Amino acid sequence: MLLPPRVDRHAHLEGSLDAAWVRQQAGREGKTVPDTLEALWRGETLPFEGFIPAFFFSCGFLRGSAAVREVFRAAVNRLPAPEDGQPRGIDLWVSPHYLCVHEKLLTLDELWRGMEEGIADAAAAGVKVAVIIDAVNHFGIRHGHEVLDLVLGNRPPWVVGFSTGGIEGVPFREWAPVFERARKAGMRLAAHAGENGPGTHVRDAIVEAGVSRIVHGVHAAAHPEILELLAERRIPVDVCLTSNRGLIPGLGPHPLPKMLRAGVRCALGTDDPGVMPCDVPGEWQAARELGLAVEELEALRRHAVEDAWCFKV
Repeated sequence: MLLPPRVDRHAHLEGSLDAAWVRQQAGREGKTVPDTLEALWRGETLPFEGFIPAFFFSCGFLRGSAAVREVFRAAVNRLPAPEDGQPRGIDLWVSPHYLCVHEKLLTLDELWRGMEEGIADAAAAGVKVAVIIDAVNHFGIRHGHEVLDLVLGNRPPWVVGFSTGGIEGVPFREWAPVFERARKAGMRLAAHAGENGPGTHVRDAIVEAGVSRIVHGVHAAAHPEILELLAERRIPVDVCLTSNRGLIPGLGPHPLPKMLRAGVRCALGTDDPGVMPCDVPGEWQAARELGLAVEELEALRRHAVEDAWCFKV
């Protein structure tokens, strides 16, 4: 039987704190966990708009470098154990503008220090980490430039990419200048697209904004020509089964098999595993239950390593 990859291709720092740790912190501060977060911890399905406040509550405890370091401990523990020298790694998304400017939960120096320490802890466990800066699509391009203003002056070497997430409300053509600025600064480009927006957003992110990696992209499966574009350009797509099933009501059977059979370079990620509890072995088992053939599982395993940015730092 094929073993799962030892790579988490997509996890958000803010959504990776363990549920037990968040519950403990909330109890210490006399805060009540929102019903929406309790529902997600139980594995219930919510619309994206219901997920946002739950996500914000959880990451509201990211105060100081010690809490950031806690994220890395949790993230490493969600990877399969080392075996036969297989590389282990995490591509980790983070929104420093939200944490350090919008919410003022900690300073940028505290964030970088916590991440530096967390990356060192991960390296001691044989796990490589790459960090991708995430801006919020629906906050608009001014926000995007503010994110870059914040990080480009003092960007650690392990910050390798720039991405947009959130609600797909602002057209990617409008985001193109922000992506171009990040590219010129030496950052790789990704976008959450075709998740809470139509599949055509995947094409727009690639063609109009110039991104080289797609997160989720599940609605692209309804467009054969977009799957062909992804396959022809060898665009990696990070697929998060638990998250997709939890946040995309009416998704139906997950389109991962269709995407793989179209030649799309899909790999598995956990997305926000502290909010929607999951880990890499569980995502792998969920992929197996979709009826993938052995060669399709092998492709999923191979893409996880070949396209991971953590092995290119």
